[in-house]
Amino acid sequence: MQQLTFENINTLGIIVHENTQYKHYHYPEMLTRYDSNFIEFKTLPTVTEFKEAENYLRDYHLKRGQKHVKFSFPNNIKPTGELLAYLTDMRYEIGFLELYAIEPKHFPAVIDNPDIDIQVVTNKSLEVLLDLQYQHDLNNGIEFAKQKVDLIKRQFEDQNIQQVLAFYKGSPAGYVNVIISSETAEIDSLMVDELYRKKGIASRLQKFVMESFPEKMVILVADGEDTPREMYRKQNYQYHGFKYEATKICQD
Repeated sequence: MQQLTFENINTLGIIVHENTQYKHYHYPEMLTRYDSNFIEFKTLPTVTEFKEAENYLRDYHLKRGQKHVKFSFPNNIKPTGELLAYLTDMRYEIGFLELYAIEPKHFPAVIDNPDIDIQVVTNKSLEVLLDLQYQHDLNNGIEFAKQKVDLIKRQFEDQNIQQVLAFYKGSPAGYVNVIISSETAEIDSLMVDELYRKKGIASRLQKFVMESFPEKMVILVADGEDTPREMYRKQNYQYHGFKYEATKICQD
């Protein structure tokens, strides 16, 4: 397998415009999903070049009722001090993602807990997943949560996506999506409800993925400033690079 990069991570959306400098991703089915409606720079822009892309994306989004702009920068390149200063002055939320991967055989052993039951989502359990995700997604607003319901239903019909539920003593407690390609299985949207955390559920969900796809490289993206990344490192995931992002809510 060739070296892993963020190009191996699935992007939900279509490219509606591309030039030598960037790709513009858009997902009309879910306009509120920042990770599907953004500009991805191929090369690090100057402040002047960024402003041009910024104006283009803001106008494009406002015409469609979208209230945000988001930009991702090239892999493993930190924006210049001048660009970071501009983003800060313009009140962008700046962060970075980290890419991790592991061969399933290297995932540590997980103690069996009969209280935890991991299941692939079926027609019978789809409503359970929809309700659990809806309650979690309300943190991002009612409109986002409603649109996410439709997205989950579309993903359920996608043969390249496996949806997995975790139950704790019979109660729905967490979930994960697995995006399957020819060489990788991507862990996406791993979530454990606050009531059931620190019980080993996240590890059990991951172990299920490892056992389901033993011949694939398991990959995921973690927030570079969040605590789960420390868990992944302890679980033998290997670091494969970073990517900076900047997001801002637009004013009408």
